[in-house]
Amino acid sequence: MTEVAEARTPAARAHPRAGLRTLDRGAWFLVLPALVPILLLSVGPLLYGVLLAFTDAQSGRTAATRWTGALNFRDLLHDTLFWESFRIGLVWAVGVTVPQFLLALGLALLLNQDLRLRGLARTLAIVPWAMPEVVVGIMWRLVYNPDAGVLNETLRDLGLGDGRDWLSGLATALPAVIVVGVWAGLPQTTVALLAGLQNVPRELHEAAAVDGAGAWRRFRAVTWPALGPVALAITALNLIWNLNSFGLVYVLTGGGPGGKTRLPMLFAYEEAFRYGQFGYAAAMGCVLVAVVSVLLAVFLAGRLRGGEDA
Repeated sequence: MTEVAEARTPAARAHPRAGLRTLDRGAWFLVLPALVPILLLSVGPLLYGVLLAFTDAQSGRTAATRWTGALNFRDLLHDTLFWESFRIGLVWAVGVTVPQFLLALGLALLLNQDLRLRGLARTLAIVPWAMPEVVVGIMWRLVYNPDAGVLNETLRDLGLGDGRDWLSGLATALPAVIVVGVWAGLPQTTVALLAGLQNVPRELHEAAAVDGAGAWRRFRAVTWPALGPVALAITALNLIWNLNSFGLVYVLTGGGPGGKTRLPMLFAYEEAFRYGQFGYAAAMGCVLVAVVSVLLAVFLAGRLRGGEDA
């Protein structure tokens, strides 16, 4: 009886909570090694960039940096070059994401079939994923070379003209860069969709085939509903990644010709490191972060709504 009474005392009842607090402290201790680099290398620079956007910081300036409030953002509203770069960025992001998804979906459906040498085909399909953006950019510059590039040589051999300077033409530079972006990002989209396809039960396909459903009807009624969440996730992420693109386009064209491929990140880079306008460039970065945050919020809201409906 004494042992039971002691177990019912407040001190005894509080003991499990003390154990949970100890467990929480242990969990934070385990997470801390991963959390510190994120705070130092991601959150810290982000906050510093936001602070910089409200100043007149410039490179090589001897006078003290002054607080200017929202002046940089007001100037940005009237900067037609920035909004033109933003329009180009949207064209680039959508122009890469949509064909990338459609091609990746077809490739994933093909690689999901019981084909000979399927393992080798899957390995070759992800080779571009292992190549750095700089290497991809240099390789495609050689492909697009107006004098000895593979593309122009092929067109000449086929009698389709003498070729052209694809990356320097005002009308061809952006489409040419979009083609490279689709090729470079195709592997990760294919891998994500292939993983989603492999989670679709084969029994459902077999049952639909027994009921007389053709390939298109099976895809529409069985494959796509199961693949929908993965497709939504990878499309949203690709759109965000492409909107923040920098390295690939920088190597291919540097934003030219005439600013026809100057994406927002390239514009901010030029303002900061070519013209030394750090405060103004930071304001551009804040606008891009806000746009990406809105896209991410819409994506997460859609995911949560889909989870509640399920």
